[in-house]
Amino acid sequence: MAEIFDNQEIIEKLILIGVSTSDNDDTEISLEELSELVKTAGAETAAIVIQNREKVHPGTYIGKGKIDEVRELIETTGATGVVCDDELSPAQLKNLEEELDTKVMDRTLVILDIFARHASTSEGKIQVELAQLKYRMSRLAGLYSSLSRLGGGIGTRGPGEKKIEMDRRLIRDRIGQLNRELDDVKAHREVLRQQRSKNPSTVIAIVGYTNAGKSTLLNTLTGAGILAEDMLFATLDPTTRSMELESGETVLLTDTVGFIRKLPHHLIDAFRSTLEEAKFSDMILHVVDASNPDMDAHMHVVYDTLRELGVEDKPVITLFNKMDAVKEEVVLRDFQADKTLMISAKTGQGLDKLKSLIEELLREQKIYVDKVYDYGDAGKIQLIRKYGQLLSEEYTGEGIAVKAYVSKEVFSRI
Repeated sequence: MAEIFDNQEIIEKLILIGVSTSDNDDTEISLEELSELVKTAGAETAAIVIQNREKVHPGTYIGKGKIDEVRELIETTGATGVVCDDELSPAQLKNLEEELDTKVMDRTLVILDIFARHASTSEGKIQVELAQLKYRMSRLAGLYSSLSRLGGGIGTRGPGEKKIEMDRRLIRDRIGQLNRELDDVKAHREVLRQQRSKNPSTVIAIVGYTNAGKSTLLNTLTGAGILAEDMLFATLDPTTRSMELESGETVLLTDTVGFIRKLPHHLIDAFRSTLEEAKFSDMILHVVDASNPDMDAHMHVVYDTLRELGVEDKPVITLFNKMDAVKEEVVLRDFQADKTLMISAKTGQGLDKLKSLIEELLREQKIYVDKVYDYGDAGKIQLIRKYGQLLSEEYTGEGIAVKAYVSKEVFSRI
């Protein structure tokens, strides 16, 4: 009887390779982040190699001398593959693999692999498979030999790997089918958005760099009970929960997928409908890990991604999170935000103040109402109570005297 091997048990040991093209670039930090990505994908970092070059080698990513050095490292560390910190062209992938005679991957493949692990909804799975197939389509020639070297490991999980041997025509057919499925999902999401607009709750999108604490914040504010782990991309599918403010107004909080430097365009395209939750929101909560020394660069990535998605002209509250983990004095500022606040989603520090800030910013967007309603219009006051900020209501002989702040949608209905 043939022996059965569980390929998923293979712990990959990988050498990480980056190219630094200037003295003040972020190659070192980016490779540290890549090491975290590799760990999240279930592998170990055997060594990190940086080559200083004017530009990336067009044929092999790194030069001949570094290729020899990496080849020796593979021997001495027992590494099972290498990961390059940038997206490789099909030629670079194929040539580097031939030179090193080992499995070659890039940052994009690792991120796609993590997304394949963490997608739980049907929409998330469709989006991941679509991104994987588009990636594979453009690298089909190089991937055949690369993926046949190892039965398991990074790049070989998720819905897309079941038919790695598919030719371009089959992949194109599958991409077409997935796009149709995604169109159905988008149509359903649009219906939900339209229903939401009839039910005029304020929508607040929580955005931020991956592992900044977005899910923990949503859990603490709403008791959502979603996965919140200290790892990159712990949550992938968006979650929406309601939260009641001090005034009694109910708002909807939506968690979004975390951003990261060099986020593959395949993923931005595939997850556009999910990320657009931020575009259709009334306000942005930008969560920043204040304990991370690279937080300024993280903030820059978030704003760049939001601009790419067309998310602009929204009120932004930047939350410097994980203050309980900040051990030394740091400068916390964000000139692009309307308000900033120091919080700890874990301990609850600053969250009462956050609710007050949300009400303050919402009030600036709202219309002030000072009116006496007939007793027969009590339903309108219920509408104000639920979707606006009811400052006072007084029952008089002429009717119900109301002072409140309401959104334009609610104002049109009262």
